[in-house]
Amino acid sequence: MPEHRFQTQFSLEQAASAAPTLAALRERIRESQQCLEQIQHLIPAALRRQVQAGPIHETEWCLLVSSAAASTKLRQLLPTLQQTLTHQGARVSSIRIKVQTPQR
Repeated sequence: MPEHRFQTQFSLEQAASAAPTLAALRERIRESQQCLEQIQHLIPAALRRQVQAGPIHETEWCLLVSSAAASTKLRQLLPTLQQTLTHQGARVSSIRIKVQTPQR
């Protein structure tokens, strides 16, 4: 007699919600993206495409940039970015900037 298996498909969101570790990761990604949305308007338009939301570790948030020049300009904005996040209620007490090296 052939064995009948039921295949159930889950969306990535359903799977992440079902697994506590994945759910926590999803929440951290959402929180990081939300921080970027809160400060996006403070970043010069020409620089915005070079900045991505990076990981949040405890209360330190990392911004990923594509070049050293973008990093230098963003560092000048750090006090304003931090103040805005604090005012918006984000749980970020420091911002780190990391230049991403191109993938080979």
